[in-house]
Amino acid sequence: MSMDIGITDTDRARIADGLSRLLADTYTLYLTTHNFHWNVKGPMFNTLHLMFEAQYTELALAVDLIAERIRALGHPAPGTYSAYARLSSIGEPAEGLSALDMIRHLVAGQESVVRTARHVFPLAESAHDGPSADLLTQRMQVHEKNAWMLRSLLES
Repeated sequence: MSMDIGITDTDRARIADGLSRLLADTYTLYLTTHNFHWNVKGPMFNTLHLMFEAQYTELALAVDLIAERIRALGHPAPGTYSAYARLSSIGEPAEGLSALDMIRHLVAGQESVVRTARHVFPLAESAHDGPSADLLTQRMQVHEKNAWMLRSLLES
């Protein structure tokens, strides 16, 4: 069935491809953050356990919003670990990281998501795709704030 929402097929495909990368990054960061929530230990345990829980809960909601936007553009949303591994710019963490190394890894992950969103934004903007641009702006705002909050834990 054809679709005419005022965005060309080519632009919808390019935006959906970029959003698929954002979805993969977001899901990868969700899984990593949840893993760290379960496995963090040390003097900052309670603080980090609660912070990681708040962040992975927000990420769980975000993956649905991103996937639904991809679907609204008429494209399938990726939903397998192999697809996410191929599309994500975030690598898996090493086993047994210290709390500080977990924080460092999450800062890098948050920043990766921001870069991915920032890369897709001009595509949405040039296609006059306000809903995708709005979603990307919101995601950048959340991840920049999370990176700042995590980074502040590394300062002495």
